[in-house]
Amino acid sequence: MSVRCSEFSFEVQATDGDARTGVLKLPHGEVKTPIFMPVGTQGTVKAMTPEELHGDVGAQIILGNTYHLYLRPGLEVIEAHGGLHRFMNWNHPILTDSGGYQVFSLKELRKIREDGVEFRDHISGSKHLFTPQKVVEIQETLGSDIMMAFDECPPAGATDDYLAKSLARTTRWEKECLDARTREDCSMFGIIQGGTSETWRARHLEEIAVMDFEGLAIGGLSVGEDIEAMYDTVAFTAPKMPGDRPRYLMGVGKPDDLVECVTRGIDMFDCVLPTRNARNGQCLTSEGPVVVRNAEYAKDLSPIDPNCSCYVCKTYTRSYVRHLYRAKEILAARLCTWHNLHYYLNLMSGLRGAIEAGELDEFRTAYYARQGREAPCRP
Repeated sequence: MSVRCSEFSFEVQATDGDARTGVLKLPHGEVKTPIFMPVGTQGTVKAMTPEELHGDVGAQIILGNTYHLYLRPGLEVIEAHGGLHRFMNWNHPILTDSGGYQVFSLKELRKIREDGVEFRDHISGSKHLFTPQKVVEIQETLGSDIMMAFDECPPAGATDDYLAKSLARTTRWEKECLDARTREDCSMFGIIQGGTSETWRARHLEEIAVMDFEGLAIGGLSVGEDIEAMYDTVAFTAPKMPGDRPRYLMGVGKPDDLVECVTRGIDMFDCVLPTRNARNGQCLTSEGPVVVRNAEYAKDLSPIDPNCSCYVCKTYTRSYVRHLYRAKEILAARLCTWHNLHYYLNLMSGLRGAIEAGELDEFRTAYYARQGREAPCRP
């Protein structure tokens, strides 16, 4: 039997259809689900201090990345600090991606082998080999609360022949990840692949669910497939995942995706969208996206979102934030990032409250109505 995390537990507390709330207990604290995890790829959530992120924005857990942290600053530096939490001064839960998606995205710089993935890094061009054992070693050095198993992310539209070979390889790698565990204070989630095929998803879920993972993730979505195909895949897969373990949808998504996939049974999300779009001047609001750098906001004295209670909306106008973008001031990206992350985490808080009250349908209807849209039919 593989090592298990002695400080991990998950309890479902309320349900509304397939949607649910829960409490996830990890070595560095509790997480109320469903939850969105801000992405801190390189040991920082861009533009935010840890104190702002937790105390003001309300982040409960963030995501770091094995591939990027392995390359820079390197494991020796992080190990000298006593792990990633101390290195970045974040004393709360951290989930680390295994690096599988980054290797997938390298395309021309990597070669998939049966024992792992050989690749040239995007910084120096030096050659590396990620095996399941290496990926676990890296994540245990980081001291992740949740480590992700190593997988291959098949491209959108992959053939049945490709999926058959890829999923068999991923199943073998994930078993090897479990066998490589040594730390009892790091949990591990398995990853279910299979594209948008119900047949392949069901088959791979069956293989991964029987393994001794503390939680399970749906991988390989939001990689170019149609949005309805993604929703249908989540609606098919999530309810079939073990109900006593957290369900994580990797790399998703937009605000609509959070609402729709929570409705379909997902507990955890991550995505670079709120931070990346903030740096480009797009703010997510209760009434829809606002590209605050646009000329129409030059004299707009209203807050970014009139319905938002975050520090930015209580303090600054759209006109001022637009001025900061025009002047290329760093504060522009900081303020929009602050607002966007608050918006996401407040949306998740609203979803939790609606599920607990048995009012998810009403919440979805109101969410879309504020943006002048009709709610899609509930799956």
